[in-house]
Amino acid sequence: MVRDLSELKGRTLKVYLYLLGRGEAVGVRELQREMGFSSPSIAHYHLEKLREMGVVSKDHSGRYRASEKIDVDILRMFVMLGGRLIPRFFFYAVFMSTLTALYLLQHIFSPDPYAATFAITSSTILWYETINVWRKGVT
Repeated sequence: MVRDLSELKGRTLKVYLYLLGRGEAVGVRELQREMGFSSPSIAHYHLEKLREMGVVSKDHSGRYRASEKIDVDILRMFVMLGGRLIPRFFFYAVFMSTLTALYLLQHIFSPDPYAATFAITSSTILWYETINVWRKGVT
């Protein structure tokens, strides 16, 4: 079993994230369609690469399943929720945006300009980071 996880990036990482989110065994052709690969051999290549790394297992019918959740740097920035990977920043962004909206609604006629600027800037930064992490994990 090869444990060189440095190769877990790009399309191979996308396949691994898909298998993690799916939670059930997937066939080569099914993965090809879901991931938009041009041929089954590309899907097979990535599945076998993951199997050699020891993070995916293959059953007797030739279907693949994520057998182990590993600590890859990009995965530390996500939370598994309902079978979907959600960036951790998402929860902070929603929380800060809600607080900002509540503050602005409560002080609609006389907001403190420093507090409003801080709140809006913080929310914007958190949403920016959420989108960046999402793109990095998904693309």
